[in-house]
This record gives sequence, C-alpha cells and structure tokens, in this order.
Amino acid sequence: MPAPSSRPASSARPIAIGAGVVVAALLLGFASYTATKPTDPRGASAGAEVSTDGGAHDGTAKLARRDPKDPLAMGRADAPVVMIEYADFLCGYCGQFARETEPELVDKYVKSGVLRIEWRNFPIFGEESEDAARAAWAAGQQGRFWQFHTAAYAEGAKEKGFGKDQLKALAEEAGVLDLDRFAKDLDSKAARAAVARDEKEAQDLGVASTPSFLINGRPISGAQPLESFGRAIETARETAEWLGDGAKGDTSAETPSR
Repeated sequence: MPAPSSRPASSARPIAIGAGVVVAALLLGFASYTATKPTDPRGASAGAEVSTDGGAHDGTAKLARRDPKDPLAMGRADAPVVMIEYADFLCGYCGQFARETEPELVDKYVKSGVLRIEWRNFPIFGEESEDAARAAWAAGQQGRFWQFHTAAYAEGAKEKGFGKDQLKALAEEAGVLDLDRFAKDLDSKAARAAVARDEKEAQDLGVASTPSFLINGRPISGAQPLESFGRAIETARETAEWLGDGAKGDTSAETPSR
C-alpha cells in the first residue's frame, strides 16, 4: 500500500475563499481535510466525503477549462462530465489513484466520450513537488504529459526523489524528444506561472490535501474506490443529459495513449 500522503503540519498554506465558490469550498475543504488520513486500507479515510447528488455547484462547475488544446487534459472538450484532479507527484494516494483507478475511468468513460479529465498541479510537499509539477508541465509542451504522469506515478518512482537527473530520466521514459527544450521549459517563467495558477485555484477552493477532485463541480476527496467515482460520474452524466448538455462529436482525438 502506498505511504500515507497527508499534508505535513509545516506545509500548511493560507486559504483564500473566493466569493463565488464559498459553499463548494466548505464542502471540498472539509472532505479533503480527512482525505489522506491512513485509516482506510483502500487509501482514503473512512470519513472522506463523496458527493453524488447530481448537478454541479455554481462557481466550481465553471472551473472546467474545456480547452481542446490543453496538454494536461484528456477526453473530449465537450464531454458531459468533467473531472478536475488536484494532485501532487509525491503524494502516495495520488499514485494509488493513478495506477489503480484512473486507467479504469479512462477505459470506461473517457474513451466513450462521457468523461474529460483535467489535471491541476497542486504541489504541497515542498521543492521536489514543485519541480515535478513544472517537469510534468514541460513534458506536456511536447505532448507527453500523460506519459510523464504514468512514469512519475509508477511503483517506486517517488522513492527515487524528483531531482533534476531523475526528472530528465522520467522525461526520457515518457518519450519526450527534445530534452534540451524540456530542461528550459521546466525552469521557465511560463512553467512557474502555470503551476501557480493551479495552486491558486486549489487554495481558493479550500483544498487541504491530495488527491482531491471535482466532478461537474461536486467534490470527491481521497483515493476512493472505483465504484465511488463511477457513481459520481453516472449521476453527473444523467444530470447533464437531463439539462441538455449531452456530448457531441469525435471521441478519439483528445484521448492520449497512456
């Protein structure tokens, strides 16, 4: 079982709640507070909340960017359900989700055009977390974000640390072709700005630990079992269809191989 990934007391961040997302911030902040406590053998604490009552919270539903050119997203831009994931590459439970649950969601929901997954870097474990987040973004500039994501979350990867040599090795494993460009992008102002944007979004929501998710604006926190995500996605899909937001168009172009 992956090591627990609760936030160290020394890494607490100030939380600013945006006026438009107060209700959802309270829900997500409370749920994610217990998301990574090591009290549940499945990876999430028994007290972590899963909201499956359908629809989308005002404000948080609008956080879905739906940019078809976003290299840190997979799935159709007009999919009826969007899952936003706030995660850290040093987070053990994030790795558990990436290895055990996310591939199932991709096969069942992303490839069929129902679900879009949008990644948000939320590095909470210090300098190496920040470096890994920028490295993932840099890999994305060459269309290899999800391959880097898979390599960084492989069993034993985080135990090697995320120093520059290891990040380069992960980029090579992910198939990043221009490693010189990768190194420059990793240390660029654009990379820092992109990670800072994601961090601010998470902080404004009140996210307190990783992984945390929004499914059409509804919060799930922790590496919950597949069934929990399935119920939330199906409920969000039914509500979206009832509201007339059914998906259209091709399903394959925006789902990268993993």
